[in-house]
Amino acid sequence: MKQLIGEIYQTEGLSFSFFLFYDGLKSEQLQGFKQGGEAGLRLTPSSRFLQAELELNVLLSRLSFTEPVRYIYNPLEYAWETHRCYVERYCQSGQSILFLGMNPGPFGMAQTGVPFGEVRSVVDWLKITGEVGHPPNEHPKRQIRGLACTQSEVSGARFWGFFKKLCGEPEKFFKHCFVHNLCPLIFMSASGKNLTPPELPVGEREKLLALCDITLCKVVETLGVSMVIGVGRVAEQRARRALTAAGVSVRVESIMHPSPRNPKANKGWEGEARTRLTELGVISLLSMSNNMMKAHKENE
Repeated sequence: MKQLIGEIYQTEGLSFSFFLFYDGLKSEQLQGFKQGGEAGLRLTPSSRFLQAELELNVLLSRLSFTEPVRYIYNPLEYAWETHRCYVERYCQSGQSILFLGMNPGPFGMAQTGVPFGEVRSVVDWLKITGEVGHPPNEHPKRQIRGLACTQSEVSGARFWGFFKKLCGEPEKFFKHCFVHNLCPLIFMSASGKNLTPPELPVGEREKLLALCDITLCKVVETLGVSMVIGVGRVAEQRARRALTAAGVSVRVESIMHPSPRNPKANKGWEGEARTRLTELGVISLLSMSNNMMKAHKENE
């Protein structure tokens, strides 16, 4: 049975309610959100970010979905440990750009808890660690192997591989940028086919995305980013709609999605991404970061 856990936190004159429907999730999900001492809520970007995601989990747990949806995975539950490692390590103040995906892929975030989370990139480059559990209702053809998953997600390999080549070290990328998915859920049909949010029944899709829109606005204001870059047109359009409706003043742009289902991406996504990010000033921002670090080392 789902247990309703409610707490009111008081920190530095701020107060807010936190409600979490808890259904067999690990108690570590609440670490850093309990009141008092060094474990008390820290008003850092990562703490606020995780808080917004946990609140979204509450609301998403109340939704129901009909055909063609048969299976729903939420890596913010069963892969919370690795997801939290990612957020606490890389979500920080001063980041001006938010890359926004739509929702997890079956061999990316669904396995690792990290957006575009192709396993090798997550383990070898981002250095994410932690245990990954299993969703309560798991499709036999789409089992969760966590960081031991051997199947590569092409989109994630392209995305993180590009920034690895560009920046060398993840700290150089995350000094200015963060990566997030609008919706944390992955949907599958009875056959195990991946269903993206646009493929859901209209009414169910709009209820889902309306909740995700609210969280996106919270996240953008929490991070204080000046630009949201949708990875793909669908993410860009949804972000623009949500942020405009909420009156959040932020620039919204897009880059091509690196999915192998996109013929143009298969012909050279990296070149397309570099050209677009140069136009948006992102390449020069990251390059400036590299040059500044080099100059700093030379002066030491």
